[in-house]
Amino acid sequence: MPACYKIEKERRLVMSTGYGVVTRKDLLEHQNKLLNDPDFDPQYSQLADFGHMTKAEVTAADIQILAERGIFAAESRRAFVVPDDVCYGLARMYETLRDEKGERGIRVFRVLEEGLDWVFREEHAAE
Repeated sequence: MPACYKIEKERRLVMSTGYGVVTRKDLLEHQNKLLNDPDFDPQYSQLADFGHMTKAEVTAADIQILAERGIFAAESRRAFVVPDDVCYGLARMYETLRDEKGERGIRVFRVLEEGLDWVFREEHAAE
C-alpha cells in the first residue's frame, strides 16, 4: 500500500507518508490501520508527507468521503505536505470540510520543514 505511518509516542506524533500512486482506497485503509493500532492516540498531532507521491488517483468526491470520518481529535495539529497544485487543492478541500466539523487544526504546506514547525509550534491557539 502506498501509504505508511510511524507513531512517535514520545513526541505525540503520527508521521504518515504517501508514495507512488495513492488512491481513495489507500487513504481509507490508512485511516483504518491507525484506528486499529494500539499505539494510536487521537490526541496526537500528525505530519502527512505526500512529497514522494507520483500521482493522486483521488477525486473531490473521494475527499468528501474521507472527510466524513474524523479519526483525530478536534484540537490535534495536522500538517499535510503536498507536491503539486492539484494535491494542494484537494488537501485544502479536506481542511475546509474538517473545519466545518469543528476540526480547526489542519494546515496544508508545500515545504516539509514548514509543516513540522507548525505542528510543533508552542502556542496552540486557532489561527
